[in-house]
Amino acid sequence: MPEIKSIVRETVVSASPETPLTEVAQLMDEETVGSVVIVDDERPRGIVTDRDLAIEVVARGTDASSQTAADVMSDRVETIAVDSGIFDVLRVMADAKVRRVPAVDSDGDLAGIVTFDDFVVLLGRELKLLGEVVEAEIPPYDHA
Repeated sequence: MPEIKSIVRETVVSASPETPLTEVAQLMDEETVGSVVIVDDERPRGIVTDRDLAIEVVARGTDASSQTAADVMSDRVETIAVDSGIFDVLRVMADAKVRRVPAVDSDGDLAGIVTFDDFVVLLGRELKLLGEVVEAEIPPYDHA
């Protein structure tokens, strides 16, 4: 089974639980990402997504300037070993109903992140290759 090493993003935008929420949002904006992994001693402790900001702050009328990442991050972050198989990650995503899963090394430290979008890109590449194989085996279309 292919491992996630082929698609894991090793550069992860992260912050501490004490990071002001406004700074978390600025990180998302500056880095053009939809999530920030919240780490404590290099270990993932939570995740703040753009959806969390929209629901927990904007929709509820919360004052973002008085909140920290710990106030809105998920209580329990799902992680996966960096040498896990692709189907293992998809299973974790489906079971936990999440679109982002931090990858950890053998010590439990943050080693990367895998997102649903990474799988969409991977699938697109695989389908393109499949299409090329099929096209090579069929006669050309006669467009009259």
